[in-house]
Amino acid sequence: MVKPKKHLGQHFLEDENIAKNIVELLNTKDNLVLEIGPGTGVLTKYLIEKNSTQFSVCEIDTESVTYLKKHYPNLNIISKDILKLNLKEEFNNQKITFIGNYPYNISSQILFKALENKDQVTELIGMFQKEVCLRIASKPGNKTYGILSVLLQSFYDISYEFTVPPNVFNPPPKVQSGVISMKINPEKSPNCDFKLFKRIVKLTFGQRRKKIRNTLKSILPNTAIEEIDALPFSASRPEQLSPTDFHTLTNLVQGLI
Repeated sequence: MVKPKKHLGQHFLEDENIAKNIVELLNTKDNLVLEIGPGTGVLTKYLIEKNSTQFSVCEIDTESVTYLKKHYPNLNIISKDILKLNLKEEFNNQKITFIGNYPYNISSQILFKALENKDQVTELIGMFQKEVCLRIASKPGNKTYGILSVLLQSFYDISYEFTVPPNVFNPPPKVQSGVISMKINPEKSPNCDFKLFKRIVKLTFGQRRKKIRNTLKSILPNTAIEEIDALPFSASRPEQLSPTDFHTLTNLVQGLI
């Protein structure tokens, strides 16, 4: 038996139907499929059936690795931390699909890992806490709309697929879980400086109760004060702006720096 480890955020899914439903969401045929945190392989066996020739798992729990080697002797297991893994070196720039019942304690880091490697990670499917899933898929005007919403929706089409109750896990988490799917959309790629865009998104949502113009004054020269007030969205708060609005705002701010 493999014991779930709290410090690794492990909650092993035990419902076979839910596992099948997650795997069925895969629709990018040419990608290498990388399962993150397979644990005891509840998704793994269905992923092998669906994509046996281009499938690897990434697992740092030594107990789980031993279990997987015994039950799936031909499985390619990468015993490294996904957050430290150099995807380009490991997979030679091949397009990748992330899939998994992701460790809940590194949910946001995994999503940022995909974002940082968006040219390579063109699809992401799997399970997070429900509130994280709702935040990712949230639309402008909602309280759950935030940094992850804007950054990820600027590159990916995102769908909230279904909710998963706590009782189908070992141990049951204290929260509900959700399954999302994300697929890169080349037409969405923002036509602006990505570093500045990311900085503006993080800065404005860091002070989300303030109007945009008051937050931006901290990064613009004093000579640009009047121009700030004239900017579109200057009197808005960040949750009112769509990802496209933020792309426009970034280009306008860049012209004032």
